[in-house]
Amino acid sequence: MPDLSATLRADQVGARKAADKDRTLLLGTVLAALKNKELDAGQPLSDVEVVDVLRKQIKQRQDSVEQYTKADRPELAAREASEIAILQTYLPPEIDIDVLRAAAREAVAGGATDLGRLMGALMGRFKGQADGKVINQVAREALQQG
Repeated sequence: MPDLSATLRADQVGARKAADKDRTLLLGTVLAALKNKELDAGQPLSDVEVVDVLRKQIKQRQDSVEQYTKADRPELAAREASEIAILQTYLPPEIDIDVLRAAAREAVAGGATDLGRLMGALMGRFKGQADGKVINQVAREALQQG
């Protein structure tokens, strides 16, 4: 199975051949962000790192949707939302929230009694499988339940 960055490159070529300008531009932007991250790292990116870049790209677009909506620019918000939908197709399926909650309870029982330690334990275990905001929410719930 090809790696995620190779899939993105192949899909960009396919979009270019199909004359899909919007998808070609979107994938080009994502590939440029991946290349920058790769240059910073000094080595090829793993799929987990590619997923991190994709999540950041999605977050940027979510922020743009919010700003365009506030500015009463629904056509631009819709374009950003469609880009989010395209990018989400490249993300692995999210981990079940019950699995996250069980892992959080387990970590709290194991001594992770503050948010920093608990987040560290959960992010280390589920990086690339769940959004950081969801992990943070589950961690806070687990600490409150104690």
